[in-house]
Amino acid sequence: MTHIVVLTTVASLEDARTLARTMVERRLAACAQISPIESYYHWHGAVHNEPEFRIAFKTVAERYAHIEAAIRAQHPYELPDIHALSLDHVYAPYAQWVEQATAPVPVA
Repeated sequence: MTHIVVLTTVASLEDARTLARTMVERRLAACAQISPIESYYHWHGAVHNEPEFRIAFKTVAERYAHIEAAIRAQHPYELPDIHALSLDHVYAPYAQWVEQATAPVPVA
């Protein structure tokens, strides 16, 4: 199973916490980490500089389409930055936990 970190950014800590909690509750991510950052970017013909919060979601590649769709549905930005980084090496016990935590719950 391929492990990935899905990244996105939002403007407020409240939005970051909402996205983090939702993705973990839905088992789309095993965990989510929130970090404050400073961003420079081109948007609508101007260079902007804003504080943001980066959210790193730990998950598996098989869940990428689902987590991307869920982030898009909740994201406050017109054009959200959503991308994934593949992890070449993951500590085996941690990898097993991520796989268990992101496995869909069987429907009875």
